[in-house]
Amino acid sequence: MRKPTHADAELLLRLYDLRREPELRRARTWFLSEFKPRGWDEIGAAYLSHSDEDRWFRQTTAYWEMVATLVNRDLIHAELFFDHTGEDIQVWEHCKPWIAGARAALRPTYLVQLERLVNDHQAYRARTNAEALAGRRGGARPRAAARRARTRRG
Repeated sequence: MRKPTHADAELLLRLYDLRREPELRRARTWFLSEFKPRGWDEIGAAYLSHSDEDRWFRQTTAYWEMVATLVNRDLIHAELFFDHTGEDIQVWEHCKPWIAGARAALRPTYLVQLERLVNDHQAYRARTNAEALAGRRGGARPRAAARRARTRRG
């Protein structure tokens, strides 16, 4: 994997600034705390109604699908992104109960970038958590130990 660049960091900071924008912050808060649909039928009934809840739903899902696309297409270094957030995982967990219905109603690829991002993020967390735990037991820092192992191999 390539090393993160200053451009990656700049874009990550710009995405963070977008998250702080008041309307998107309100939308994300609503999505994660108040939005509890039982299925896509409930969401679909208000989809494109332009109510506050409809706008917040679309803002949150569109923001995270956009971010996921940037990370998945390597426009932002994935590990740099994974190291700083977990909200993508929380958002995806809220989508799981209704995503099949949404994909049937809208398109089969609806939020597929977010799903892929979260799968990669969870795999990264599992790997880095295992490395951190192994490092605690063995006394070596995980990344330093991995670097030494690569150097020995060649």
